[in-house]
Amino acid sequence: DEKASPMMACCSKIICNGCNIANQIREVKGKLLLKCPYCRHQLPQSQEEAAQIRMKRVEVNDPVAIWRLGVRCRREGDYESAFQHYKKAAELGNADAHYNVSCVYRDGEGVEKDKKKEVYHLEEAAIAGHTFARHNLACYEGINGRHERAVKHWIINAKLGDQKSMEGLKESYPDGLVSKEDFAAALRANYPYMLKESSKGSS
Repeated sequence: DEKASPMMACCSKIICNGCNIANQIREVKGKLLLKCPYCRHQLPQSQEEAAQIRMKRVEVNDPVAIWRLGVRCRREGDYESAFQHYKKAAELGNADAHYNVSCVYRDGEGVEKDKKKEVYHLEEAAIAGHTFARHNLACYEGINGRHERAVKHWIINAKLGDQKSMEGLKESYPDGLVSKEDFAAALRANYPYMLKESSKGSS
Protein backbone atom coordinates (compact mmCIF):
# COMPACT_ATOMS: atom_id res chain seq x y z
CA ASP A 1 0.00 0.00 0.00
CA GLU A 2 1.76 3.14 -1.26
CA LYS A 3 -0.21 5.41 1.11
CA ALA A 4 0.53 3.33 4.21
CA SER A 5 4.16 2.65 3.25
CA PRO A 6 5.51 5.39 0.98
CA MET A 7 8.75 5.02 -0.93
CA MET A 8 11.45 7.59 -0.22
CA ALA A 9 12.21 9.17 -3.60
CA CYS A 10 15.90 9.72 -2.79
CA CYS A 11 16.91 6.13 -2.00
CA SER A 12 13.84 3.97 -2.82
CA LYS A 13 13.56 2.70 0.75
CA ILE A 14 10.06 1.82 1.94
CA ILE A 15 8.95 3.31 5.27
CA CYS A 16 5.69 3.01 7.19
CA ASN A 17 3.68 6.21 7.49
CA GLY A 18 3.94 6.25 11.28
CA CYS A 19 7.74 6.14 11.27
CA ASN A 20 7.90 8.72 8.49
CA ILE A 21 5.63 11.15 10.37
CA ALA A 22 7.49 10.55 13.65
CA ASN A 23 10.78 11.44 11.95
CA GLN A 24 9.30 14.62 10.48
CA ILE A 25 7.84 15.68 13.86
CA ARG A 26 11.24 15.17 15.50
CA GLU A 27 12.96 17.30 12.89
CA VAL A 28 10.31 20.06 13.00
CA LYS A 29 10.59 20.23 16.79
CA GLY A 30 14.37 20.40 16.50
CA LYS A 31 14.09 23.09 13.80
CA LEU A 32 16.03 20.84 11.44
CA LEU A 33 15.76 20.37 7.69
CA LEU A 34 13.36 17.58 6.78
CA LYS A 35 15.55 14.67 5.69
CA CYS A 36 15.13 11.05 4.67
CA PRO A 37 15.43 8.84 7.78
CA TYR A 38 17.55 6.39 5.77
CA CYS A 39 20.02 8.23 3.54
CA ARG A 40 19.60 11.65 5.25
CA HIS A 41 19.18 13.53 1.99
CA GLN A 42 16.91 16.57 2.18
CA LEU A 43 13.32 15.72 1.27
CA PRO A 44 11.96 16.99 -2.07
CA GLN A 45 10.27 20.38 -1.87
CA SER A 46 7.49 19.52 -4.32
CA GLN A 47 5.74 16.59 -6.00
CA GLU A 48 7.43 17.54 -9.26
CA GLU A 49 10.88 17.35 -7.67
CA ALA A 50 10.03 14.00 -6.08
CA ALA A 51 8.88 12.63 -9.46
CA GLN A 52 12.12 13.75 -11.11
CA ILE A 53 14.19 12.05 -8.40
CA ARG A 54 12.15 8.84 -8.72
CA MET A 55 12.73 8.78 -12.48
CA LYS A 56 16.47 9.13 -11.91
CA ARG A 57 16.27 6.04 -9.71
CA VAL A 58 14.41 4.24 -12.50
CA GLU A 59 17.07 5.26 -15.04
CA VAL A 60 19.84 3.66 -12.95
CA ASN A 61 17.85 0.39 -12.75
CA ASP A 62 16.75 0.66 -9.14
CA PRO A 63 14.39 -2.37 -8.88
CA VAL A 64 12.17 -0.85 -6.17
CA ALA A 65 11.72 2.40 -8.11
CA ILE A 66 10.92 0.46 -11.29
CA TRP A 67 8.41 -1.74 -9.43
CA ARG A 68 6.70 1.30 -7.86
CA LEU A 69 6.49 2.93 -11.30
CA GLY A 70 4.70 -0.20 -12.47
CA VAL A 71 2.28 0.09 -9.55
CA ARG A 72 1.49 3.68 -10.56
CA CYS A 73 0.99 2.72 -14.21
CA ARG A 74 -1.45 -0.02 -13.23
CA ARG A 75 -3.38 2.37 -10.98
CA GLU A 76 -3.71 4.71 -13.97
CA GLY A 77 -5.01 1.86 -16.17
CA ASP A 78 -1.84 1.46 -18.26
CA TYR A 79 -1.55 -2.31 -17.86
CA GLU A 80 0.97 -2.79 -20.66
CA SER A 81 3.48 -0.35 -19.16
CA ALA A 82 2.82 -1.73 -15.69
CA PHE A 83 3.66 -5.24 -16.86
CA GLN A 84 6.87 -4.10 -18.56
CA HIS A 85 8.04 -2.34 -15.38
CA TYR A 86 7.06 -5.30 -13.18
CA LYS A 87 8.90 -7.66 -15.50
CA LYS A 88 12.08 -5.56 -15.52
CA ALA A 89 12.06 -5.16 -11.73
CA ALA A 90 11.51 -8.92 -11.37
CA GLU A 91 14.52 -9.57 -13.60
CA LEU A 92 16.50 -7.38 -11.19
CA GLY A 93 15.37 -9.59 -8.30
CA ASN A 94 12.52 -7.62 -6.72
CA ALA A 95 10.16 -9.96 -4.84
CA ASP A 96 7.16 -7.61 -5.03
CA ALA A 97 7.59 -7.38 -8.80
CA HIS A 98 7.68 -11.18 -9.14
CA TYR A 99 4.43 -11.30 -7.17
CA ASN A 100 2.82 -8.64 -9.37
CA VAL A 101 3.94 -10.45 -12.53
CA SER A 102 2.31 -13.62 -11.21
CA CYS A 103 -0.92 -11.66 -10.65
CA VAL A 104 -0.78 -10.29 -14.19
CA TYR A 105 -0.47 -13.79 -15.66
CA ARG A 106 -3.25 -15.01 -13.33
CA ASP A 107 -5.68 -12.22 -14.28
CA GLY A 108 -4.59 -11.68 -17.89
CA GLU A 109 -4.09 -7.92 -17.51
CA GLY A 110 -2.60 -6.93 -20.86
CA VAL A 111 -1.23 -10.45 -21.45
CA GLU A 112 -2.64 -13.91 -22.03
CA LYS A 113 -3.33 -15.89 -18.86
CA ASP A 114 -0.51 -18.34 -18.24
CA LYS A 115 -0.66 -20.68 -15.24
CA LYS A 116 2.89 -21.94 -15.69
CA LYS A 117 4.36 -18.42 -15.66
CA GLU A 118 2.08 -17.41 -12.81
CA VAL A 119 3.39 -20.24 -10.64
CA TYR A 120 7.00 -19.62 -11.66
CA HIS A 121 6.85 -16.01 -10.49
CA LEU A 122 5.00 -17.02 -7.31
CA GLU A 123 7.87 -19.42 -6.57
CA GLU A 124 10.50 -16.75 -7.24
CA ALA A 125 8.69 -14.26 -4.99
CA ALA A 126 8.25 -16.87 -2.25
CA ILE A 127 11.95 -17.77 -2.34
CA ALA A 128 12.71 -14.07 -1.88
CA GLY A 129 10.51 -13.96 1.24
CA HIS A 130 7.20 -12.67 -0.13
CA THR A 131 4.54 -14.04 2.25
CA PHE A 132 1.52 -13.31 0.02
CA ALA A 133 3.19 -15.22 -2.80
CA ARG A 134 3.99 -18.21 -0.59
CA HIS A 135 0.41 -18.30 0.72
CA ASN A 136 -0.98 -18.24 -2.83
CA LEU A 137 1.49 -20.96 -3.78
CA ALA A 138 0.29 -23.08 -0.85
CA CYS A 139 -3.32 -22.65 -2.00
CA TYR A 140 -2.33 -23.64 -5.55
CA GLU A 141 -0.61 -26.79 -4.29
CA GLY A 142 -3.59 -27.67 -2.08
CA ILE A 143 -6.10 -27.23 -4.91
CA ASN A 144 -4.01 -29.60 -7.00
CA GLY A 145 -3.94 -32.25 -4.28
CA ARG A 146 -0.35 -31.69 -3.19
CA HIS A 147 -1.28 -31.17 0.45
CA GLU A 148 2.14 -31.95 1.88
CA ARG A 149 3.74 -29.18 -0.18
CA ALA A 150 0.92 -26.78 0.70
CA VAL A 151 1.42 -27.45 4.41
CA LYS A 152 5.17 -26.85 4.13
CA HIS A 153 4.51 -23.44 2.59
CA TRP A 154 2.00 -22.57 5.31
CA ILE A 155 4.40 -23.64 8.07
CA ILE A 156 7.17 -21.40 6.70
CA ASN A 157 4.75 -18.48 6.35
CA ALA A 158 3.08 -18.95 9.73
CA LYS A 159 6.48 -18.80 11.42
CA LEU A 160 7.04 -15.47 9.65
CA GLY A 161 3.80 -14.11 11.07
CA ASP A 162 1.34 -14.67 8.23
CA GLN A 163 -2.11 -15.15 9.75
CA LYS A 164 -3.79 -16.53 6.61
CA SER A 165 -1.23 -19.33 6.51
CA MET A 166 -1.80 -20.03 10.20
CA GLU A 167 -5.51 -20.34 9.43
CA GLY A 168 -4.64 -22.76 6.63
CA LEU A 169 -2.77 -24.94 9.13
CA LYS A 170 -5.66 -24.79 11.61
CA GLU A 171 -8.04 -26.03 8.92
CA SER A 172 -5.62 -28.77 7.85
CA TYR A 173 -4.78 -30.07 11.32
CA PRO A 174 -8.08 -31.87 12.06
CA ASP A 175 -7.73 -33.74 8.75
CA GLY A 176 -4.30 -35.02 9.73
CA LEU A 177 -2.51 -33.10 6.99
CA VAL A 178 -0.09 -31.47 9.45
CA SER A 179 1.66 -33.24 12.32
CA LYS A 180 1.07 -32.29 15.93
CA GLU A 181 4.74 -31.28 16.31
CA ASP A 182 4.77 -29.06 13.20
CA PHE A 183 1.46 -27.45 14.13
CA ALA A 184 2.66 -26.68 17.66
CA ALA A 185 5.97 -25.23 16.41
CA ALA A 186 4.17 -23.01 13.87
CA LEU A 187 1.66 -21.88 16.50
CA ARG A 188 4.42 -20.96 18.98
CA ALA A 189 6.32 -18.96 16.36
CA ASN A 190 3.15 -17.28 15.09
CA TYR A 191 1.73 -16.38 18.51
CA PRO A 192 3.63 -13.06 19.01
CA TYR A 193 2.52 -11.89 15.56
CA MET A 194 -1.07 -12.91 16.34
CA LEU A 195 -1.00 -10.83 19.52
CA LYS A 196 0.36 -7.87 17.58
CA GLU A 197 -2.45 -8.14 15.00
CA SER A 198 -5.04 -8.43 17.79
CA SER A 199 -3.72 -5.29 19.48
CA LYS A 200 -4.03 -3.40 16.18
CA GLY A 201 -7.64 -4.43 15.86
CA SER A 202 -8.51 -3.32 19.41
CA SER A 203 -6.68 0.01 19.26
